[in-house]
Amino acid sequence: MSILIYAEHDNHELKADTLKTVTAAQAIGGDIHLLVAGENCSTVVEQAAKVSGVSKVLVADNAAYKNQLAENVSLLVLELANDYDVIMATALTTGKNFMPRVAALLDVAQISDIIAVESADTFIRPIYAGNAIATVQSLDAKKVITVRATAFDAVATDGSAEVVNLSQATDAGTSSHVSDEFTESERPDLGAASVVISGGRGMQNGENFKLLEGIADKLGAAIGASRAAVDAGFVPNDMQVGQTGKIVAPDLYIAVGISGAIQHLAGMKDSKVIVAINKDAEAPIFQVADYGIVADLFDVLPELESKL
Repeated sequence: MSILIYAEHDNHELKADTLKTVTAAQAIGGDIHLLVAGENCSTVVEQAAKVSGVSKVLVADNAAYKNQLAENVSLLVLELANDYDVIMATALTTGKNFMPRVAALLDVAQISDIIAVESADTFIRPIYAGNAIATVQSLDAKKVITVRATAFDAVATDGSAEVVNLSQATDAGTSSHVSDEFTESERPDLGAASVVISGGRGMQNGENFKLLEGIADKLGAAIGASRAAVDAGFVPNDMQVGQTGKIVAPDLYIAVGISGAIQHLAGMKDSKVIVAINKDAEAPIFQVADYGIVADLFDVLPELESKL
């Protein structure tokens, strides 16, 4: 069986989530190739070649792929699809953008957000905001799969894959990149941080999120928020953790003033250790928490920071 994995990157660095997607591919079994599509992405190629378990790195270095537009990338993957039984990508922004196009062009059903592999054609994925787990068997000749990276461990980077440069460059001509708008922060990236502290509606306003900053600084943590806090305008939406926000699985997740709606739990319940601070002893968050403090967050946070 041959497997093609689309590498997530920013033209400068290979994203760590790709290493976890390779782990999922190894569970399927077969010859694994990585596809790096971008412009002036030689650094990414060097990193990709070192990914353990990968035998070949395919490189499409062209201006058409600089911004990894879904229209262009999907056509590139389609051109390569004949040589592969399985096409995989991480369930992040880029993968979620172009993979449904690939599935449609191949006329197969996409299997999204898998969290485990049972066999070469059977996969486990959450449905209903994580309330149920579905076992999905695919009878399609080609499998198009996106992987929830938080469910897998990363492979090592001690490999030495063959690098093959591709000559084809496909520009669909139906879209163009206008601009990037980045939120710059000195804190760790929310999706990759080993410690996350999140605030919810109980924070009462955006100013009170400053109470989390001192703790985050001491723990080297990223700061997140529930959808209720984002919808209330306390913080920007790029801080949202949950089904419609970022899916995180840090070593430590601290939920402050978050009741624990199922949509939020779907985005963080795979965290290794969960600590909840809420004055409502009946809050659903305590059902998934390893440690819980039933108290007023405005009393607990200053004390927690001082103790740290």
